[in-house]
Amino acid sequence: MKILIIRFSSIGDIVLTTPVIRCLKKQVPYAQIHFAVKKSFLTVVESNPYIDKIHVLEDDLHTLIEELKLERFDYIVDLHKNVRTLRIKNAMNKAADFTFNKLNIEKWLMTALKINVLPAKHIVDREFVAVKHFHVHNDGKGLDYFIPEKDAVKETDIPVSHMHGYIGVVIGAAHATKKLPVEKLKELCSKIEHPIILLGGKEDVAEANEIAALDPIKIYNACGKFNLNESADLVRKAKIIIRKRRCSGSKRNCGTRSYKNL
Repeated sequence: MKILIIRFSSIGDIVLTTPVIRCLKKQVPYAQIHFAVKKSFLTVVESNPYIDKIHVLEDDLHTLIEELKLERFDYIVDLHKNVRTLRIKNAMNKAADFTFNKLNIEKWLMTALKINVLPAKHIVDREFVAVKHFHVHNDGKGLDYFIPEKDAVKETDIPVSHMHGYIGVVIGAAHATKKLPVEKLKELCSKIEHPIILLGGKEDVAEANEIAALDPIKIYNACGKFNLNESADLVRKAKIIIRKRRCSGSKRNCGTRSYKNL
């Protein structure tokens, strides 16, 4: 049985699909799991042992469609649901398809009108509804992110002052609305009495330099210095990770959220 799972982006949303990937592979006999993803997010899934083959979307959707048609899939699990995935499903009319309900109308009502009709169910459990045909269940083992050994951060890659433990502060985000203002980050870091590593991409370097200037010994700017897997390894090794929490349509629900690595 050959199953194609589609989730083109982004990092967090792709990671949220990993329980579905794992459970399909482990619970469906003889399942071959293929995954379609944007080239810029390939790193997130390329080391996942539950994926048999990865198909990469670069600039030309037509090229990807022609590649996928050659596979002769039995099923398509669309966890992205947009115009491009609709084109893929229409091009492979012999494959049965199942689509994740993104609840776009319900989310719009929440963010625009503050009307909350969203179900009290985690997004991972909602994604499992899309694969109920296969009679798989959420095994409760959480999300997967596999970091290859070559991308493990060595102790010597971070300052000596941080080798015995640090707090990770995520300052990067795909959109400005998902980031804390620099002044708030500076206030936060000044109050933390523990070594700090700032996490983000190359686009965050300037802001991170401004924050690290508060205390260059306590605050290490790692933005743009590590690839995606290495940054994930820094997150894994942190005592606590602090990031801006996602707002749920009301300013009072915004702020920071911390996670302790166990």
